[in-house]
Amino acid sequence: MTRQTAARHLVDALVMNGVDHIFCVPGESYLAVLDALHDVRDRIKIVVCRHEASASNMAEAYGKLTGKPGVCMVTRGPGATQGSVGVHTAFQDSTPMILFIGQVARDMLDREAFQEIDYRQMFGPVAKWAAQIDVAHRAGEYVNRAFATAQNGRRGPVVLALPEDMLTKEADAEPLPPAPIAMAAPDERALERFRELLGGAERPFLLIGGGGWTPQAVCDLRAFVEATGLPVGASFRSKDLFDNLHPQYAGDVGIGPNPKLVERLKASDLVIAIGPRLGEMTTSGYELFKAPLAAQPLIHIHPGPEELGRVYQPMLAINAAPETMARALAAEPWTQDENWLQQAYTAHSEFEAFSKPVTVGEGVNLSEVFSWLDKNLPADAIMCNGAGNYAAWLHRFYRHKAFKTQLAPTSGAMGYGFPAALAAKAVYPHRDVICAAGDGCFMMASNELATAMQYGLNVITLVSNNSTYGTIRMHQEREYPARVSGTDLRNPDFAAYARSFGAFGATVTRTEDFQMAFAEAKASGLPAVIDLKTSANDIAPGRTIEALRKR
Repeated sequence: MTRQTAARHLVDALVMNGVDHIFCVPGESYLAVLDALHDVRDRIKIVVCRHEASASNMAEAYGKLTGKPGVCMVTRGPGATQGSVGVHTAFQDSTPMILFIGQVARDMLDREAFQEIDYRQMFGPVAKWAAQIDVAHRAGEYVNRAFATAQNGRRGPVVLALPEDMLTKEADAEPLPPAPIAMAAPDERALERFRELLGGAERPFLLIGGGGWTPQAVCDLRAFVEATGLPVGASFRSKDLFDNLHPQYAGDVGIGPNPKLVERLKASDLVIAIGPRLGEMTTSGYELFKAPLAAQPLIHIHPGPEELGRVYQPMLAINAAPETMARALAAEPWTQDENWLQQAYTAHSEFEAFSKPVTVGEGVNLSEVFSWLDKNLPADAIMCNGAGNYAAWLHRFYRHKAFKTQLAPTSGAMGYGFPAALAAKAVYPHRDVICAAGDGCFMMASNELATAMQYGLNVITLVSNNSTYGTIRMHQEREYPARVSGTDLRNPDFAAYARSFGAFGATVTRTEDFQMAFAEAKASGLPAVIDLKTSANDIAPGRTIEALRKR
């Protein structure tokens, strides 16, 4: 038994669970934890952020990138409120994450003390578990349970509130080893039915996505795909689960998907979904697959049993983690189907054609920018983005060649991309990390340039600057043509803004000048912002505001 403060028991548990980064905004409510972290600063790096939203987004991105729970710490009330965005993203993206929140002293609870909130109620709908540690000697126990809960089944966020007086209370407690992580696996009966359904299909399609993938799972999946000849596509913002250059890769479904891919999926006589939860974005508003009973026969494989049958009633439901399912499929003695293989080759050709740059009316052509990056960045470069129409250009014209090279929120959270890029650079300092951001998206987190400078996180941020909230403007022009209201932006000089932090800044008004600006940004060795002057009229690939107004 070791007698020490609850804060030190908590930090010991973080060390035991392999935590190496914590993203936070400090607060007086958890000073005892910060003090305890001082003793393990050689093992846990604290990244101090300028806003709790960014800190929680960094923790979520860490979880998405590493597969381990990202850890965020914020103070009570306003800190927790601002930090909630990362929890929502972790919830919708099935990302392991733990948010620690400082809380008022226990003798002040239920009086609406300064910055008091009941975090169990606040986070209950968007966390796998929301709790408060009230007993000092159980601090390690709660932390272990948090890590297990975040990683078991469908991965997701956990929230733990830390009363200020509890943290400073001394208690005896045994150090606990990390809790083992359980993974659901397919049984033989399910595999037999899987073989039967697949063997009877003429136009099958494999759709992959969701959380919980590992390098081995990705390798096993590729072996299965090549052994069978199946065409494979990715769910919304899951393109990095399969090499986009592979001749059997068909593209991704989400916002603005390839119409030929949509036709292919609608005509499929068996859709095999491994990992995705088949949400609104992946299914184009539940129209690609009609809910609750899709026109296409559906096999749905998911690590969380609660997801199976929740929206769609599949022909076969298998409760299995991507790792165990991919391993089982790779071990099967499949015979390659030549007809399926030709379908896959055709689908890949259609994807390649859809990925070729398009013309724009004026301003920087983002399709040319991302196509150039696609051809010139290393395969392991990490591309990050938040939410906005600018992201459609990235997803369409940049092809991911390696696992864990895409950080993007399926939750549609603006302001995500830049903090995610900083987290990626903190974890992998020697890899190229690029943030694609809209002007509105970047301004939600641009103050983290100070964080980038403080820790030497030299990410390169490409700001698509069209002086509008692009996605909202597109919908506005479609529903209320020429009645612009609330969607215009007046932006700063982004290059000068970056330089004010000590970072590199450049402005690009012509597409042909981008390569030089990018080379200079990389050569600077500094965090960099490249302001790309784009046209609001070219609101999305193949769409213009002028055309929307004429509908």
